[in-house]
Amino acid sequence: MEKSINAWTIPGTVSFEDMFAGISAAGFEGIELNLDKTDASAHCLSMETKQVDFDRINALSRKYQLPVCGISTSLYGAALGSDDPQERESGKNVLRKQMECAAALGTDCILVVPGGIGEKTSIRQAYENSRQSLLELVPEIEARRIKVGLENVWNGFFASPTDMARFIDDFHCPFIGAYFDVGNVLINSFPEYWIEILDKRIFRIHLKDFLHSSWNQGVFVNLLQGDARWAEIMKALNQAGYDSYLTAELAGMPRTPDYLYETTSAALDIILNMG
Repeated sequence: MEKSINAWTIPGTVSFEDMFAGISAAGFEGIELNLDKTDASAHCLSMETKQVDFDRINALSRKYQLPVCGISTSLYGAALGSDDPQERESGKNVLRKQMECAAALGTDCILVVPGGIGEKTSIRQAYENSRQSLLELVPEIEARRIKVGLENVWNGFFASPTDMARFIDDFHCPFIGAYFDVGNVLINSFPEYWIEILDKRIFRIHLKDFLHSSWNQGVFVNLLQGDARWAEIMKALNQAGYDSYLTAELAGMPRTPDYLYETTSAALDIILNMG
């Protein structure tokens, strides 16, 4: 396994070059970039990103020996599971742009968020809408050969690992799997048990930690500061045969970013040694 970090952890004013330089110097082996609204940060991708931008990023990746290991995004919201066909098409276009970014930047995996549950959209409706949106994209996904990792986020869509595994399996597509976030299930479950069930479906891993203050309450914290049982998590990943990136996704420290990079890199070394 290799250690990487999500670009949301880097302060938004930091340029692409300074980001690549700082993350490489801290000992990371990959960086996950994000598709965001235009100018959301000095180092984001957007729906307007062009080949000339990809060329510049690839040059930095080579210069600092820091591969782009995945493409995440903040743009889905409820789009893929919406009852509004235009919203669903908007979500599909986000996925298409992520695949374009992944292909141009040399990574084989993107992070996708299904959902849509709300006061006017039931779980069943959101499930069927999300499934149909992704099903319509399967030919494009298979043609691109880009892995689509579905993430478990706090939107009520994946209530259990069996629910997540069933949703993935229904596509019968080797390029649709899980982008499993360890921290997002810690509030009410044990990530190692999710890993046991998701098993070979896992394409990528997000790491963050969560500290309980009481049952079903708490706060996200930096790695090794919360209640994640890292030895058990690493054991489950090894048993699943997982051998890709562990990507830290943490709140940034705008005043002392280098400190966060260094401590996170060191925490990942400790976690990796537990395996």
